[in-house]
Amino acid sequence: MQDACETMGVTATAVRNRLDRLHAAGFVAREAVRAGRGRPHYVYRPTESGFRELGENYSELAFVLWDAVSRLEEPSVKSRVLEHVRQSMVARYGGAGGSTLEARFAGLAESLGEHGFDVELDSSGDLPILRENSCPYHELASADDSICELERSVFEEVLGTTVERSQCCLDGDRYCEFTPVPGTAKE
Repeated sequence: MQDACETMGVTATAVRNRLDRLHAAGFVAREAVRAGRGRPHYVYRPTESGFRELGENYSELAFVLWDAVSRLEEPSVKSRVLEHVRQSMVARYGGAGGSTLEARFAGLAESLGEHGFDVELDSSGDLPILRENSCPYHELASADDSICELERSVFEEVLGTTVERSQCCLDGDRYCEFTPVPGTAKE
């Protein structure tokens, strides 16, 4: 603990508070270790979620790959690659399903949340609304907003309805919001 305090220039209390927050969030596991008499000391290690949070920063790779796909000169090749990407996203986020539009929206919101998206579902109106509180592709979309269209088409397939992006972070809105177009849902 003392080494961490000296390295970071903070107090032991600050280190303990931070470890407690990481533990509560599920990013680190804490194990009591007894070494003879007296109080045990704790050993902290990253959990599976912690490793994912620490090690899965693929934004640079995604940006490079998206740029490479965008530069493909053969339209049929580019179209096939993008369709494979779209179908992979549908498979990744569309597992929950549901017989009603509300259930499909709830399933999508849950799946996105499990994959680290900051989303919420607003069911207060006649139709559900999916909000992404922070754009998962902001840097990519800033360079090429066609990723937004790809995401919308993935949501349409998962939800079984036409959706419109009624708000968008790229337009200066606080979040990206997806609403179903009335009368287009498969029930």
